[in-house]
Amino acid sequence: MIHPSAVISNNTEIHETSNIGPFCVIGSGVKIGKNNNLISHVSITGETTVENNNTFYPFCSIGSEPQDLKYNKEKSFLKIGSNNNFRENVTVNPGTSGGGLNTIIADNCLFMVGSHIAHDCIIKSNVILANNATLAGHVEIDNNAILGGNSAIHQFVRVGKYAMIGGMSGVEKDIIPYGLYTGIRENLKSLNLIGLKRKGLASNDINEIKNLINLIFNKNDTIENNIKSNFVEKSDIIEINEVIEFLNSTSKRGITTFDND
Repeated sequence: MIHPSAVISNNTEIHETSNIGPFCVIGSGVKIGKNNNLISHVSITGETTVENNNTFYPFCSIGSEPQDLKYNKEKSFLKIGSNNNFRENVTVNPGTSGGGLNTIIADNCLFMVGSHIAHDCIIKSNVILANNATLAGHVEIDNNAILGGNSAIHQFVRVGKYAMIGGMSGVEKDIIPYGLYTGIRENLKSLNLIGLKRKGLASNDINEIKNLINLIFNKNDTIENNIKSNFVEKSDIIEINEVIEFLNSTSKRGITTFDND
């Protein structure tokens, strides 16, 4: 259903099962799949593809031009998966030539009021951005990560799966999978123990992960050397292998380490 007050440009594709509510604006080039609900006053523009079963609350701005000053009107894209919720005043920008031309959001994410996703970000599934959480350009957020209210993520930072960023935090370097980061712009506080429990890990497994993480981040040597000396073969614990894979991959911002305490 398309409300009579909605403005629909030519060259759009909107599946008949999707609802386009009052005063929505859909720009040329937009593709909207099945069972999406644009409640009212939603703007979707640019080369934006929306898959299925997403909900957009009033005053979302989806697909408008990036805020990158290097953006030069190049054709770029925003790809949104399925079963995501975009609450009021969420803004999402497409990619730029400096980042592969794509901003990508996977499935089952919740973007609370006023959250912002900048150009060239990649957000995987089951991610939550609480109210006014903001991502600068080129940020990567892995599965099941949670960003607290008013947190801010520096450009090119990677946030690992099941990581938790506390409210009002400023993050300048990569956060390992299962890390818990809060407040200051320097260190991890601990592992995200609640996230590990939600994943279904038993207490003894979590304790073993904590012990192995302490080996990796032992301050008597570098992270690289700690991994080489303690993990000649893959660990039996999947989560540790995920952390090591994350640490061994390329970082553009450096790795956030733990408090000295």
